[in-house]
Amino acid sequence: MSGYRQRREPPAILTGLILLARGRAEGFAHFGSSPQAFLASLAPLVAFPLVGGVLVALGGHPAEGIVSFLETMCVLLAQPVISEALAERWGRGEQWLRYATAFNWCQWLIPLLAGVLVVLGGVLLSFGMPPDWAAPLLLTGIVGYALWLQWFLARRGLDISALRAVALVVLVNLGTAVLLLFPRLLASLG
Repeated sequence: MSGYRQRREPPAILTGLILLARGRAEGFAHFGSSPQAFLASLAPLVAFPLVGGVLVALGGHPAEGIVSFLETMCVLLAQPVISEALAERWGRGEQWLRYATAFNWCQWLIPLLAGVLVVLGGVLLSFGMPPDWAAPLLLTGIVGYALWLQWFLARRGLDISALRAVALVVLVNLGTAVLLLFPRLLASLG
């Protein structure tokens, strides 16, 4: 086999991400449905805020580093907790692990999209788009895609109706916002 170059297939997770990012439900088949697969998908999402919190703490602000890390963990863990409760209620508990694993990996698509949209915004600005339009268009694009992706993952990953997928997205985001903002509100009152 010298001189023969074997074609390599992309890793399963990358293939699954590409498919899901384009709205192709067969992407779910590239993700595991075990507790280990879920924890592996969660690990990088925990690692970055942990490193950030440690760096802030080492920079002389230990309380801020700890609070920042704990806030991020609340936001990060709200989605699986709320979505699992809803999946169980709707009789979709068996599909939840694969859905949650894919959901975690798909979180990496949002910053990637943001980068693409920033470059596209720069190009549009160079062609004369009014600067006041850039930020709202960028934000609308990112939020719109993120909400669509959450809806698509819930709809196809849990095999639920479009209306239930909307309910899941609303409840997860509302629950996450409450977990993030309520302690801040209490702190500002006290």
